[in-house]
Amino acid sequence: MRLGEEVVRRISEAKKEPEWMLRRRLDAFAQFSAMPMPKSGPPLSGLDFDSVEWYSGPSEKKKSWDDVDPRIREKFEKLGVPEAERKFLAGLEAQLESEAVYGNLKKEWEEKGVIFTNMDEAVKKHPDLVEKYLGKAIPPSDNKFAALTDAVFSGGSFLYVPRGVKLEAPLHAFFMISTEGLGQFERTVIIAEEGSSVHYLEGCSAPMFPRTNLHTGVVEIFAGKNAHVRYTTLQNWSHNVYNLVTQRGIAEEGATIEWIDGNMGSIITQKYPCVILKGEDSRANIVSISVASGKQNQDSGGRAIHLAPNTSSSILSKSVSSKGGIATFRASIDIRPEAKNSNSFVKCQGLMLDSESKNNSIPRFMVGNGDSSISHEASAGRISEKKLFYLMSRGLGRKEAEELLVVGFLDFFLKELPFEYAIEFNRLLQMEIG
Repeated sequence: MRLGEEVVRRISEAKKEPEWMLRRRLDAFAQFSAMPMPKSGPPLSGLDFDSVEWYSGPSEKKKSWDDVDPRIREKFEKLGVPEAERKFLAGLEAQLESEAVYGNLKKEWEEKGVIFTNMDEAVKKHPDLVEKYLGKAIPPSDNKFAALTDAVFSGGSFLYVPRGVKLEAPLHAFFMISTEGLGQFERTVIIAEEGSSVHYLEGCSAPMFPRTNLHTGVVEIFAGKNAHVRYTTLQNWSHNVYNLVTQRGIAEEGATIEWIDGNMGSIITQKYPCVILKGEDSRANIVSISVASGKQNQDSGGRAIHLAPNTSSSILSKSVSSKGGIATFRASIDIRPEAKNSNSFVKCQGLMLDSESKNNSIPRFMVGNGDSSISHEASAGRISEKKLFYLMSRGLGRKEAEELLVVGFLDFFLKELPFEYAIEFNRLLQMEIG
């Protein structure tokens, strides 16, 4: 069905949303319709909005993993999600297509006031919190795809951590597209009050279909005074998914926001996690990797906006391109005049496995006062033939030697992942560059 107000109203009606949410959706749709397609980033000429399925009917909510439809459960089990949860995850929110199919949170955290659910339930059960924070970091006017997501979103995660609560184990969400042509539009909000800490893990996947799929998402993080939020994303979309995501956090005084961002799969990715350093002594840490193979165009990086004194940010990014793939790194650092004595460090490295692949670096730096500084390092090149020769002289084949050097190149990212995820990442990486 062609996207219009009728589709937006149907989505809201299917979810039995309050009137204020319908008005918000319609306003976002009006902004989406008025905005032109983005001019920066990879070309999106292959994206056909008329071929997108905007919503896939509500799934029945489940009380436990064993109650989930066996066909759905099998898809997640093949990816090791339930096993990972049993081993170390504090909570799991899984979403197939447009709806969450399973959610679980350890009672010890519930008793401390932690809320971890999908956005649809949050709108109904916690409307005051949702209205207070939704769109405050990323309004629909931010960009065309943020407006689209606000208009038609289904699911996504809502996480609220009360003051002083520190979650030692990560919370996990998993999103999967398994229907040809379906668009998935999740809306995630994470709120960490003063002195709290949380690690949120997100995984995404989709099989290959003849028709392309569209995934857009909007993620907002609000870190209160001295709070610590880490957001880890591992995305392994199929090679015909358009992955267009807006992510932004606001860090208050003494707060830290970390984005650990891994991108594989998708025909095109546009994603630049951003932190607004609003409070004095706040910190941002963005670690990003992308793997582009064949016709893939991975456009990623990070942004930081310094608004207060004594703030610091770092953006570390590495990319691997092979078989003609294109990897582009974009960094934007903006240190405002009032952000005295602030600093930022940006480093990007690109590795090309053949002469057809490309690697681009596009930094943008603005320093508004004389007391602050930005440091930048960048490099791009091919795998060292000397290193390949050394490894092959020790009995490895050329393919095995290349894989070993690529894993070593991305070692800094693997160290940021839980052990189970590092193993899975290695397996996926070998599939991509193999």
